[in-house]
Amino acid sequence: MIKLRLKRYGKKREVSYRIVAMRSTSRRDGRPLEELGFYNPRTDETRLNVPAIVKRLQDGAQPTETVRNILQKAKVFEQVNA
Repeated sequence: MIKLRLKRYGKKREVSYRIVAMRSTSRRDGRPLEELGFYNPRTDETRLNVPAIVKRLQDGAQPTETVRNILQKAKVFEQVNA
């Protein structure tokens, strides 16, 4: 199963995340199938590759709870259903 999840990177106490598509059995910081975006919780900055995310969701990828919240804020699910 493919999951959309956060991949941690950055310095200690200055963490950022990449939103990636990975197999559900992969390690958190393992090699992703595709990088789909960026999320910085300290500044609440988000950059998303919306067409790629929509394609992954239509193919059956399951977002984690945190990624689902980020995508809902960006209104990505409205584009999936359209």
